[in-house]
Formats: sequence, C-alpha cells, structure tokens
Amino acid sequence: MKKEIESRIDVQLLVHTFYGRIRKDTMLGPIFNGIISDWETHLELLTDFWETQLFLKRKYLGNPVTTHQEVDDKTNGTITTEHFGVWLNHWFATIDELFEGEVSWIAKNRAQKMSTMLFMQMYQHRNRS
Repeated sequence: MKKEIESRIDVQLLVHTFYGRIRKDTMLGPIFNGIISDWETHLELLTDFWETQLFLKRKYLGNPVTTHQEVDDKTNGTITTEHFGVWLNHWFATIDELFEGEVSWIAKNRAQKMSTMLFMQMYQHRNRS
C-alpha cells in the first residue's frame, strides 16, 4: 500500500530507489556513474535537497544550477532535453510506485519546473563559455 511522503526516511527511500534506477539507465547511467564517485555522500546530499524542497527545511545549502553547469561542462555540452525527460520519467515512476498524495504531486511538480530551469541555465552557460 502506498503512503504519503511524510518524513526524511520517506525522502531517503525515494532518492535511493530513484537513483538506483538512474544508475542502471542506459542513457543516464554512464553520465551519473562517470561523474559521481561517492554515491553514499551524493545520495545524502540529494536527500537533503529534496527534504528542503518538500518540507521547506534548510538542509541543502548547495547550488544546483552551478552543479549542473559543471556536469554539462564535463560532458562537453552533450546533455539534452531528452536526458531531462528520461530523468523525469524515472522520477515520476518511482514516486508513483512508492507514494501517493499531495507531497507526491509537489515532488513531481517541483522536479518538472526544476528540469526546465536547469536545462535553460545549462544552455545559457554553454553560450557564455
């Protein structure tokens, strides 16, 4: 039975399950696995990020825009909207598999908006480099 996303433990389950899928994805896996060497630390950081996003707790203090611009630099500007679409499909599927309710909807909505913004910021960064 699915439940609402209510706590850090729920966010941690979402993040770990989701990135398990990402790491195995034929398109996204090579990018993520090629850049991230310490998955435990990365998953903790992403749990902080999503806990901040979903519960408005200031746990995440990083800058996702510059992080994604750096990833795009490392991949020689080859990240496309298709990559973000595949990422979003996995995010939605993972949420739908594990959770339901308002916070699940918020998680999907925030991810969709962020993916557009992050791609645009990456694209603009390419044109400045």
